[in-house]
Amino acid sequence: MVEFGAYAAGPHIGKMLANFGATVVHVESRAHPDGFRLQYPPYKGGRPSLEGSGCFAYFNDSKLGATLDLKNARGVALARRLAAACDVVIENMRPGVMARIGLGFEVLEASNPRLIMLSSCNMGQTGPRADTPGFGSQLTALAGIAHLTGESGGPPMLLYGPYIDFIASTLGAAAVLAALERRDAIGKGAYLDVSQYECGLLFIAGELLEYHSTGKVAERAGNADPDADPHGAFECGDGRWVALSCWNDAERARLPANPGEWLASRSAEAAARELQAAGVHAHPVNSVADLFADPQLAARGQWHRRVHDFIGEHAYCAPAFRLSATPGEVTSAAPTLGRDNEAVFRGLLGLTAEEYSAFEAAGAFA
Repeated sequence: MVEFGAYAAGPHIGKMLANFGATVVHVESRAHPDGFRLQYPPYKGGRPSLEGSGCFAYFNDSKLGATLDLKNARGVALARRLAAACDVVIENMRPGVMARIGLGFEVLEASNPRLIMLSSCNMGQTGPRADTPGFGSQLTALAGIAHLTGESGGPPMLLYGPYIDFIASTLGAAAVLAALERRDAIGKGAYLDVSQYECGLLFIAGELLEYHSTGKVAERAGNADPDADPHGAFECGDGRWVALSCWNDAERARLPANPGEWLASRSAEAAARELQAAGVHAHPVNSVADLFADPQLAARGQWHRRVHDFIGEHAYCAPAFRLSATPGEVTSAAPTLGRDNEAVFRGLLGLTAEEYSAFEAAGAFA
């Protein structure tokens, strides 16, 4: 599998498949490396650097890293050879870019009729706003999610991070697997057009149905819920918070008589345990630090620590699902820029030493 992608929506598909055994080549160029390398913290030492981005590393473990200059004819030629030799191509450039540089599906399919190619961009490949750039925070706003997030009467709240990217990438991985099954059945590849915007709509299905059925527009309501009361986060005696919700009168009757005083006399962990034992839905609100100490995540083997060539030891996130015979594995730390050029182009593609040197001299790997 080859990725001509950057940031989250494309590379996260490759990470998931690489964790379950796919050979994934993440292609960048030295002139235009993956944006996660230089635009998103955290960085080792607190300063942006090509190799020091924890964010890039987090989404690109278990992959081979290669560089190609796709503005160079020799670089494009190697990209075509890679696509001809693989099962899947993932790209998340703006619509039309791959075709303009000679790597559109029609071109690649001609030499590899069994190829599965997935394009993931903000709006999809067609439509009046197909060319609109942006990131996940804008997409959560556009897809109606931010409109529902925040206090009643207050401003919409943007969700933290590229939320919609991960909805789209998870659906994209499933689409790739479905296309591979179809290919095994009929012997032909497929082109997959994944709109991140449209994928995000799945997470407001209830609100969409309500509007379609009654014309009512769902509005912001803070932590309030139409069915659960109380429903929210409440501070405990240790300064941490508990998220709790009561879904019927019987559950509400099991709450302490004075919940505020009761919570103030306990830690979040103790409060959650006692509430759960009483049959009340409750859990502590975890910080990032809490996640690394959570015994449930530890027991499930969620954190895989691997040594990155520049960052050093780095905790990588394992797949959140387990397959009995092939449970998934973070096989290696993320690659430094161009680390695996020889392994990819000589080992996988079979270039001779002379051919590799000629491509290198022509600037194909810049």
